[in-house]
Amino acid sequence: MNVPFLIAKRYFFSRKKRNIISIISNIAMIGVAVGSAALIIVLSVFNGLEDLIRKIYSSFDPDLKITVVEGKSFETDTEFMNRIRNMPGVVVVSEVIEDNALLRYNDKQMVVKVKGVSENFFQQNDIPQSIVEGHSELIYNDTYHALIGRGVQYQLSIRPNNQFVPLQFLYPRNVKFNPLNPEGSFNSLNITPGGIFAIERQYDDAYVFVPLNFAEELLEYGRRRTALEIKVDQGYKVEQVKRSLQELLGAEFKVLNSDEQHTSLLRAVKVEKLFVFITFAFILFIASLNIFFSLSMLVIDKKKDIAILASMGATANTIRNIFLLEGALVALIGAAYGLTLGMLICNLQQAFGLVSMGMATSVVEAYPVKMEIEDFIFTGLAIIVITLLVSIRPARKAAAMSVTENL
Repeated sequence: MNVPFLIAKRYFFSRKKRNIISIISNIAMIGVAVGSAALIIVLSVFNGLEDLIRKIYSSFDPDLKITVVEGKSFETDTEFMNRIRNMPGVVVVSEVIEDNALLRYNDKQMVVKVKGVSENFFQQNDIPQSIVEGHSELIYNDTYHALIGRGVQYQLSIRPNNQFVPLQFLYPRNVKFNPLNPEGSFNSLNITPGGIFAIERQYDDAYVFVPLNFAEELLEYGRRRTALEIKVDQGYKVEQVKRSLQELLGAEFKVLNSDEQHTSLLRAVKVEKLFVFITFAFILFIASLNIFFSLSMLVIDKKKDIAILASMGATANTIRNIFLLEGALVALIGAAYGLTLGMLICNLQQAFGLVSMGMATSVVEAYPVKMEIEDFIFTGLAIIVITLLVSIRPARKAAAMSVTENL
């Protein structure tokens, strides 16, 4: 039988009078409950935002993306492409040429990202489902068409499927600039606007999709490609196919999974989550100082009990453990209420969207939340460490009390 625990439990549950010690203990319990609930809610919101980012970009990004380590493009040939296509787990390989170009429409112009893609490109993403106006075909009625981001459309006032006013792309040629003929220093090609897509603002405000052959001619890339985008077959693990491709291609190439294609953004979310955890853990520590005060006062109030226990043979460790367990009871009961409350609020947010984003242009109406077991574990560990820090001094003070002075 654990005697220190039984005594600590008796001290905690047998307070018949609402004295100042009981009030401070209850305040400490409420503080721990509120702090732990807030920590779980905020961490779950960051998890939800991270998950939302992945979902948004999944409609645009491939399972794997091959790029070159140095430079921005690399040579391809039939043998090179066949080696990749024949790799187990690779079901679709899309060729991509991406570069900046000047886009003119009527009397307006802006710099956009031209992304030339092969015909199988839309087999591995949901971009056709993101078309809000026009059609999704890049080759329509034997004519090249472009898919334009909604932000680009707004900037240039583009009307899709207007055969009379084409999009004009200009790209600098690899020749010496001639001031007498500045237009001769640029490649210029026209294409019909076909459809308008709306994925995410980063893409909507910058990207224009065109057929691969059109991009080859405009940008003078020939057989060079800026990337190869790969869809992994069902039944194969993305990381397994990634390792196989990296071994095949060698150190000159990078094979990126979906997270690695947005490393900086996801890292920023994780860093913010870490700093939020540290901040809320500090707030939780401040709230837990009430445990220190309540234990310090309890030690004074129970001086005679401590002296009697010591005279009956209780060791200093036993007395110290009584008050450590007393602090643990206050903190853990408060944490249990807080974690339960945090879980309840997160479930309500998931089901009913109680707190909205407050922006008409937001991707989702309400703040996304996603609970992860790791957050509960780390919150629990933080509470244990904080409880130990605030309880150890009063417990040591109780263990060091003189028996003769308090009998």
